[in-house]
This record gives sequence, structure tokens and C-alpha cells, in this order.
Amino acid sequence: MIVVRGVIQGVGFRPFVYNTARSLGLAGWVQNEADTVRIEVQGPTARLERFLNALRRDAPPQARVDEAQVTPVATGDDRDLEFRIRSSDAHGPPRPMIPADLATCAACREEIATPGERRYRYPFTNCTNCGPRWSIITELPYDRPRTSMAGFRMCPDCEAEYRNPADRRFHAQPIACPRCGPRLDLFAAPAREAAEQAHADYGPATLRDCPAPSGRASAQNLRATGPRDPLDEAALAVRAGGILAMKGLGGFQLIVDATNADAVARLRRRKRRPDKPLAVMLASLDEVRARCEVSEEEARALESPQAPILLLRRRRDALAMADIADAVAPGNPYLGVMLPYTPLHHLLVAQLGRPIVCTSGNVSEEPMAISVDDAVDRLGAIADVFLVHDRPIVRPVDDSVARLLPEGFQLLRRARGYAPLPIELEKSGPTVLAAGGHLKNTVALALGSQVVVSQHVGDLDNVASAQLHRRTVEDLLDFFRAKPDAVACDLHPDYASTRLAEALALQWGVPLVRVQHHHAHVAACMAEHRLQGPVLGLSWDGTGYGLDGTVWGGEALECDWGEQPKRDGDSLRDAARHGGPEERDAKARPAPRLASHVAVDFRRVAHLRTFALAGGDRAVREPRRSALGLLFEMFGEDAGRHAASWFSPEELRGLLGILGRP
Repeated sequence: MIVVRGVIQGVGFRPFVYNTARSLGLAGWVQNEADTVRIEVQGPTARLERFLNALRRDAPPQARVDEAQVTPVATGDDRDLEFRIRSSDAHGPPRPMIPADLATCAACREEIATPGERRYRYPFTNCTNCGPRWSIITELPYDRPRTSMAGFRMCPDCEAEYRNPADRRFHAQPIACPRCGPRLDLFAAPAREAAEQAHADYGPATLRDCPAPSGRASAQNLRATGPRDPLDEAALAVRAGGILAMKGLGGFQLIVDATNADAVARLRRRKRRPDKPLAVMLASLDEVRARCEVSEEEARALESPQAPILLLRRRRDALAMADIADAVAPGNPYLGVMLPYTPLHHLLVAQLGRPIVCTSGNVSEEPMAISVDDAVDRLGAIADVFLVHDRPIVRPVDDSVARLLPEGFQLLRRARGYAPLPIELEKSGPTVLAAGGHLKNTVALALGSQVVVSQHVGDLDNVASAQLHRRTVEDLLDFFRAKPDAVACDLHPDYASTRLAEALALQWGVPLVRVQHHHAHVAACMAEHRLQGPVLGLSWDGTGYGLDGTVWGGEALECDWGEQPKRDGDSLRDAARHGGPEERDAKARPAPRLASHVAVDFRRVAHLRTFALAGGDRAVREPRRSALGLLFEMFGEDAGRHAASWFSPEELRGLLGILGRP
């Protein structure tokens, strides 16, 4: 008996085991379980040794075998005569080894581009080596009935491929074709003219203060564009300068022609994103190299199954970037670039024959839309046309963002292709839910010796983002069937993530651990790189609420792994067990009280000198306020003379009044 742990579901591992065993003439079976793959294999000792070596050496490219426990078993009279794949067993909580979504493989790319192939130009082509995973899984084990493909019944041709050990779609759970799989549709946006007029009322100077647009419509009132192929129609709309809202792998995206300056400006105006850089999708690595400086390591990252947005330095030759509109990344020496990562993207880019802007389907700072109704309601005043499909998206998964530094590859936004693959810790610990910070939020769940980091949630500045944050927490806990022994949150008392963490800790009767923002950054780096400490960490990540109640920023911290926090002499796990609501009689239990403390296993060695901030946390987004605070310390009320061009007279008077308070 062999029990295998690692990234082994949704990556073609069972078909690999089946084919390997059959090729060696071995009998037995392989079965998915909630957190493992279990194999019973029977045969001569020499062949069994070859089988074990193959498991460790020849597993599929996206598989990761972390552990293979081998136990001899007696076969008796019920010895298997051949090797087979057993139905999955869903008992037991899953371990955090869920496959991430994978970019389209070379074989599928060739298939959709070859006339006469059954899946020629089919936008949902996939196999065991590529396609949707985390964005469609509802629970483990990873089988079709536990994904959003459950409602699509396989046609006889797909069924035959699914059951053919020699086919690369052998046990490919999202398998589909034009006959039985998801389909595209295209609709015109509702009330386009009225929406355009509404946005024209706001000038660029007041763009940040515009109310969020709303389509005020539903999928039912969308107007079909006509009988033509939806993909052809979508390409025509983009080529004509329109804004396309496309339902992709993990959510809706807004797409425009990157060479059309007017289209890019229109997208910025409607999306309320006046200056942040936009990502560009190019058809091939050669297209990227024609415009940007690309090292071999960067090329590998672009073409990897993760296919992130990669920040690349523009080529110094001005002509190289001549076709990309300046408004895509104004004044920025870098360009965020990605290659097509789904068949739908490949087909659209090939049809257009030009670079496209491909950005999240949302109003700036809001979550990405994943359902058609939500997209029409929130993007109806942004998009001109909607390209949609009928495969449900289980959870929003945005594009990952990365860059290559001298120290190596660095993820700036961990989402598609990487989430929810875990980070390994040096040792096992209690189950802890970490609620994340306020900006660029992600949620983390520590389970044993692994930490699952959620896909990117975003800034929690609005109700929709706070609701997504709560759903992400619930999704992780439900998926892994986890009961936290403690909850961790930022030290800032008024963050949405802090308030949720307090409510959950009180509800579950577990300790709340408050962690200072910059300390969290250093501790996270220590965990990710398995540093034992003590270390000197330089945390220069903007501002964070300090232990002394002031705003910290630019910190030098000496950090070490302290003892696990305790309450009344118990470990976190014991505290949770003794204080949990399930184990106590409700009548005898006193009113719940939040047990919280601050993690202080660090020493503040040095920091930037404190100074007054005009408007507190708003200075994080508006550096001019920080500059005004420094000028006020130097010149007092005369600081207004130096900052007069930065603010309106009313703003400046108000801010100077705030700074002048004792």
C-alpha cells in the first residue's frame, strides 16, 4: 500500500499511476481521497521497485510528490488481476494541496489552431496538463461532480477520451468539446448611450470623486448582437475601439485595443482608473521581446503554466513601443505583460492581430465580477459588449503579478497559477486563520506545517470588497473543513479585516492575536524562507499602526520566533478546546469575552522619525499630505506657501488647521 501526499489531484497523477503500473505488468488500484492518493500495487519485487522510482522521478510536470508512505500488505485470495482506477473516497478533511489553474498547454494550443481537429477554435479546450482547477473546484476529491463542470454531461467522444489510458484527456475532469461543453455568447451592453453621457459629465480633474457607475440591468435585458460567431463579433468590437467585458477563467476582464489611445483613455475614464498602469497581453514571446527587455528566466516565467503578468523594462528603442498607447502605463519605464493563458485568450488575440489591454473586470478598487448578472450590473456603464459563457466560476481568481529581481523571482500579487498552493513551514503548529491587512488583502490559513494563502482579495475600502473578504474566509474554512485554534489580525483597530477577525474569534471562543503591520512583513519573510532568527528585518512598506498608537513606517526590527502565545497556561489549541462553545454547556457558560493579545516577539531597533500626518491614513494614498506634515514641522503656518499648488485653498486651510492642533 502506498499513500502519496503532495500536489497530486487535478494534475494527471492518477492516469500517470495507472499507465505506469500497466506498463510494468502490475495489478492493483489507485484512488483519490480527500487529502491523498492511495495506491495498492501487486507484483514482483523488482517491478515494484521500478514503480516506486517512477512515482518519485517521472510524475507529471505539475505534480509534486512530497511524501510516499509504503506499507506491505497481504493480498490473500482477493488478489487483483489487473490495475484499475477506483472511485474517489471523500472521507476526511483535505490537506492544503489543491491544484492551481494552469495555462493552456502546447498540445491544446495546437489543437485549437488546426482546422479539422474536433476542438478547432473551441475556447474551453483543456486536458490533464492544463485548464481550470481552483476556479472551478467546490470540494475535494477532485472529480467532475465536485466542480462547476458537473452540469455538463460528456458526449460519447469526450467519454471515450476520458476513459482511454493512452489519451492525454484520460481522467481530465474539465474535459469538454463544442458538442457537450460550455458555450460563448455575446451581448450588447444596456443603455450605452445614457451611460456614456453620464460619464461625460465628470471631468478628469474630479475623476477620483465620481460615483461608481452602475449598469442598472440584468442579464435578461442584454441585447443579442446577431447571428454571427460571438468571438468574431467580440474581435470586431475591440478592433473598432470598443470596450469588451469578457468572462474569463477566474472572473470578468475588461479588454481594449492597446494600440488605440482613445479606447485606452475611454477605459480609464469609465473604470475610474486615471493613472495606474494597465496590463498588456501579447500573442507570443517574440512579440514581447520586440517591445521589452526579456531575460531567459523572465521568458520561462511568461511561458510557464502559471503565466503571470510580468513587469518588464521597456526597450530603450522608442520605435519598439510605438504601437502601445502611452496611456497604458504613463511615464512608467516598466510594462506589465502577459501571454494568453486560456484558449479563449489565444483565439481572441489571434483574431485581433494586435496587443490588447487586459485588466480586471471591476470599477477601480472593487472586486472582480464573476457572474453575468453581477457583471452587467457593475460593468454595464463601462463595457460596450459582453462576451460570456455558461461555465460557473466558483471563486474569483485574478491574474498574478510578478517581477524578476537580482535576488530572484518575486510575486507581487499571488493569485491565478499560484493560489492556493501552500507555503511549507519548518514545523507544525496550531490551526490559525490570518485575516490579512487592509490594502492588497489576502487571507491565510495555517494547517499543520503548511500555510494556504488565498488568491488576491484587494483593498477593503468598500462594502463589496469587505463582503468578498468574508466570503474568502468562509470559503477557505469550508474547503479545508478547518476549525481555527486562534485568529490573527492587524493591530489597526479600525480595519475591516480586524473587525471581522474580532467577531470570528468571539464567535468561536478562540484567542485573537494582534500583529503589528511591519512585524508581520518580516515574520512572513522568515516563514517563507525558513529563517530561524534572530534576524534584522528592514520593513519599508508604507504605514502601519504602531504599538505606541502612532503611525509607523520605515522600520528596522529585530525578530525571532517567540514562544507560542498562551492563555491561562494553556497552548492556543488547548485554549480553544477549553473555551470553545461546542464543549461547554450553554446554560453554565458565562457571556463570551474576547481573549486577545499583541504579538511582541520583536524589538524596534530603528525607525524614521515620527512627524504629523495631515489626515492620518489618507496620507498613505496621498504623499502630498505627508510632505505637508514635514513642511509644517520646518516652517509652521508658512508651510502653506510651499504647498499652495498641491491643494485647493479650502483643503490647505483645513489641513493646516489639523496640523496646528495641540
